[in-house]
Amino acid sequence: MKFWDKINSPSDLKQLNIEELGLYAEEIRQKIIETVNIRGGHLASNLGIVELTLALHYVFDCPTDKFIWDVGHQCYTHKILTERRDLFASLRANDGISGFPSPSESKYDAFLAGHSSTSLSAALGFAISRDRQKQSNNVIAIIGDGALTGGMAYEALNQIGESQSGMIIVLNDNKMSISENVGAMSRYLNKLRLSGKYHTLKRNVKKAVSALPFFGDKLVYAMDRGKNKLKSLILSNKIFESLGIRYLGPFDGHDIQELIEIFSSVQNTDKPVLIHVCTEKGRGDFTAQNNPSKFHGVGSIAEKDKNEYSFSSEVGKFLLKAAETEERLAVITAAMRDGTGLKFFAEKYPDLFYDVGIAEQHAVTFAAALAASGMKPYFAVYSTFLQRAFDQVLHDVCLQKLPVRFLIDRSGAVGADGKTHQGIYDLSYLSLMPGMTVCTPKDIPEFIDILQWSLDFNRPLAIRYPKSCSNIYNTNAPIVMGKWEKLKTSDNKIHILAAGNRMVDIAQSIDDVNVYNTLFIKPLDIDVLNTLNKKGELIITLEDNVLQGGFGQSVRSYYGASLHATLETVAHPDKINDNRDIESTLERSGLNRENILRIIKKYT
Repeated sequence: MKFWDKINSPSDLKQLNIEELGLYAEEIRQKIIETVNIRGGHLASNLGIVELTLALHYVFDCPTDKFIWDVGHQCYTHKILTERRDLFASLRANDGISGFPSPSESKYDAFLAGHSSTSLSAALGFAISRDRQKQSNNVIAIIGDGALTGGMAYEALNQIGESQSGMIIVLNDNKMSISENVGAMSRYLNKLRLSGKYHTLKRNVKKAVSALPFFGDKLVYAMDRGKNKLKSLILSNKIFESLGIRYLGPFDGHDIQELIEIFSSVQNTDKPVLIHVCTEKGRGDFTAQNNPSKFHGVGSIAEKDKNEYSFSSEVGKFLLKAAETEERLAVITAAMRDGTGLKFFAEKYPDLFYDVGIAEQHAVTFAAALAASGMKPYFAVYSTFLQRAFDQVLHDVCLQKLPVRFLIDRSGAVGADGKTHQGIYDLSYLSLMPGMTVCTPKDIPEFIDILQWSLDFNRPLAIRYPKSCSNIYNTNAPIVMGKWEKLKTSDNKIHILAAGNRMVDIAQSIDDVNVYNTLFIKPLDIDVLNTLNKKGELIITLEDNVLQGGFGQSVRSYYGASLHATLETVAHPDKINDNRDIESTLERSGLNRENILRIIKKYT
């Protein structure tokens, strides 16, 4: 590679000319493809933003100028350019670089980002802080069109237009979030994309007219005076300009020269400006470009080699079958159709399927209203994203005791995506919810049983599960509300209460103990707890969740001052765990066989 070894910082980049920048862009693309194929990660989004990132760093002076990335999973080129080139091979590995912006990792990362629609709020905060401290740096928010389906972005746009603080919003428009974009905003942006023909025509006409002798400059001036009227005829109802945000674009997101020119023209702006840039998700990789949803996130070689059962795929199978008889079924996702196993359901039953975009708060209240009017809603969502709708779950679902069924995917430790995506908080905040029933099945057969049971359950219900299941246990106890299943019996006075698939795997690996599969986390099986509460008995709770507010503390709270047995609660600590593989995350938290044996030895 001609430029790869030469460029390791923004100052190195600025030594290249336009032609060299184009060649370097292709080198970066190839390196991203090579690395992601080994380490896993977000492929399509990063391939689409290479030229845009190069142009940003070529014009602006990061880290003095603040780059605020929305979601952040498209920051690979940014990391390569900001003194992390030689670390890029460690992407998403333990002790390697994160797949998301992280201020603790680099001075070039201004703000942590792992969830969508946050960049505009954060950028406005940086801009107002700059103004009050009488500083002069640029603040640039890079937000995708998919993130504009999130309500938080509009809350920020409202204040940005009101404050009029100088900041630059780069709208990276690739027509996708994770799945294909949906909704009215997507249609609106499509209208603006088509207006690119207008901008191309305008530039070509101005260039030709300015070359005319004697009258060229005057004609250009006259054209400029009339351009707003022309624009209003061609592009009516511009949302951004109505909010007081200057709109420029759309521009070709792969034309480095044009991007450099437009970014240079808005440097040090004293008003908010939005630059609409159109890019191709997956550019440079034929398969990713033609199927960007599939190649949004790519597993590492180690992940691809695992032979595990998928909870997510079982969701799709169950709902496909349920739709045959349940006329009131309604299935909801927040831009995660494929990841939550709903692809085939969406294709077969489009009238029963609702993709609301990256809008988890709206999804929950929408589901609540469906339930209130007699429908049977299922909301399939990743654990890390459901926490964004905490208030809606409490206020709109639980206080009204509405039968919304939450299918909470990717619960527990998630591995390579790191601390922003850990699903280790849901047991804690869901257990706080009045009237919420919380389940965590031990394996696929029990998962299928609890899904079937959920169809006629008439209260708020959360079923949480990891992405995959490593073991199948040949026990199929009937689902009874609030009852646990005893998986292993021993004469020893040692009892392991295991919450969910991974914890059952650990408990079952230990000899001469009693093992309970605690399918119901809320309500607790108080009959079992009362039976075990005797002096000389050792109770160990295991959960793939933080300790504070989790299953173990619920057990301890139930016993209170009447606890006679010895109780050990094992869970993730409050300190954020940024391990990049599930096994070491669990091990660091003591959720492994060796630690449980140490605990047992301490009391025997």
